[in-house]
Amino acid sequence: MPPTGAFTAVTARRSFDKPIAVETTHSLSTSPTPGATGSTIASDNGKRDWPPPVRSYVQRSFADGNILPGIDRSEMEIKLKQVISHSVEAGTLATIDWDNLPLPQIMIRDERARSHNLQFFSSPSAHNGRSTLTNETTPNKRKSSDLESLDDHASRALPWRQSDGRDSFESRVSYPDKRPRNGAGPINGSSKSIQVTEGRKKRFQTATSAISPVTSLRPWRPSPNHDAEPTEPKGPIVGRCQELEKKYFRLTSAPNPDTVRPLHVLEKTLDHLKRKWRREKKYPYICDQFKSLRQDLTVQRIKTAFTVDAYEIHARIALEEGDLSEYNQCQTQLRALYAQNLGGHPTEFLAYRILYFLHTSNRTDMNDVLADLTPTEKHDPAVKHALDSRSALALGNYHRFFELYLNTPNMGAYLTDMFVARERLSALSAVCKAYKPDVKLRFVTEELGFDADEESARFVCDQGGPHLLDARDSGVYLLTGKAPGFFELALQAASSRPNTKPAV
Repeated sequence: MPPTGAFTAVTARRSFDKPIAVETTHSLSTSPTPGATGSTIASDNGKRDWPPPVRSYVQRSFADGNILPGIDRSEMEIKLKQVISHSVEAGTLATIDWDNLPLPQIMIRDERARSHNLQFFSSPSAHNGRSTLTNETTPNKRKSSDLESLDDHASRALPWRQSDGRDSFESRVSYPDKRPRNGAGPINGSSKSIQVTEGRKKRFQTATSAISPVTSLRPWRPSPNHDAEPTEPKGPIVGRCQELEKKYFRLTSAPNPDTVRPLHVLEKTLDHLKRKWRREKKYPYICDQFKSLRQDLTVQRIKTAFTVDAYEIHARIALEEGDLSEYNQCQTQLRALYAQNLGGHPTEFLAYRILYFLHTSNRTDMNDVLADLTPTEKHDPAVKHALDSRSALALGNYHRFFELYLNTPNMGAYLTDMFVARERLSALSAVCKAYKPDVKLRFVTEELGFDADEESARFVCDQGGPHLLDARDSGVYLLTGKAPGFFELALQAASSRPNTKPAV
C-alpha cells in the first residue's frame, strides 16, 4: 500500500470562471458518491464543466436570502451532493428543471416534517392498561441521520439495563396477579425498553413501506398537493325559473338553476312585491319573499343598480316594522354595493347608520363612521341631521334633540323611536333637578316632543309615577319636588334590560 502524504490534493484552477461554491466544489468534484463504482461526479482528470442551470441552482442554495434557520450549511452540502449525484447517475442532469427544483434546505425541512409525522403516529402506546416510560427521549423533530441510526440504537442495550436475570430491576418489581412475572419463564436477556423499541421499529417500517418506491428513490419529494391540478372555480349559474313568488329556503347544497329566477323575472318580482306591500301590509310574507329574491341575486352574482334597489326597499320595510335583524343584513350588503358605485342612496343609509349607533350607544363604531365622513357627506341634509342629533345627546341638550326628533327626514324617525323613551327619562331627570317644586305638564309635553298632554301623562304613569301628577284648576302639574331620583332609577332599569345589537 503506497504511503499517504500529509496533505490533500487540490485540483488547480485552469480558468477564471466563478466556481459553483467555495465549500462545495471540492466535495462535488473530487469525492465520489459512497458506493458508486463507475459513475462519479468528477471526471477522470478531476474536473467537470457543470451546466449553467446547475451552477445557478448551487448559488441560489447558498444565497443569504434563502438560508433557513435551524438548517446547517453542512446538511445543505450533503443534500446538494445527493441531488446532483442522483441526477448524474440517472442521466437527467440536462433534463431537470433546475430553476423550479426545490432548494436543498426546502427538501431538508420537508423531510423533517414527514419524519416528525411518522414518529407521532408510531409513538409507543400504553401496555397492559398503563403507559410505559422509557429512558429514551427523542426530540420533536428528527434529522435524517437520526432515523438512520434508529436500528443501531434499538439493538444496543444500556449497560445498567443488562442483567443475567438474577438481580434485574424487573425481577424485583411486584405485578398484579393477572400479569405474569418475567422470572416465571426463561430469561432472554432483553429489557422492556428494547421490546418497545422493536415494536416501534416495526410500525415505522410499516409506515415507510406505504411510500411509493418511485418517490423514495428521489432525494427530494414534493408536497402532497404539489402535483395536484387546481380545480377551476365554477362560474355563476343562470336561473330558469319563471315564477314571480317563491318561498325562501336556506341552501344546503349547490343551487339548482330550475329553482332560481333570472334577472328579468326578478325585476318583475320586485314590482309585484311593492304593489302587494302597499295593498296588504303582510310583513312576514313580504320579508320571506324579499329574502328569496336576495338569495337568487346572490347565487347568480348579480351586482347592479337593481340589486341596490332591492336591498334598499327591503331595508326600508324592515325599518318600518322594527326588524333590526333584516335591516342590518341589508345595510351590510348595501355598504359593499355602495363601494362599487352602483347608484342608490348612500347618504340616506349613512344617516340611518349614525342613528342606529345612537340607539345601541356604540361609540367605537360611531367614531369610525365620523372619521370616514367626507365634506360632501357632512353637508347632506339627512347626514347633517343625524350628526346634529348626536351632538345634542353628547352635550345633554334635550331641548335641541327633541326639536330634531320632530323634524327627522326620510325614515330616520323609525330608528329614533327605538331610543326616544330612554332620552325622555334622561330629560325628565334633568327637569326634576332644575324645576322645583312643580312644573306644568304642558311644559313637559312641549319640551319632550309629545303630541298631547295625555300622552305625556301616560308616559309618566307607565314609569310608575302617577303619584307625581297633580290635577289643579289651572291644569295638570308634575310634582318634581317629590321625585328625587325617581326617573334616574327608571332610566337605570330601562338601560339594564337586554339590548340585542346585531352586527351591522
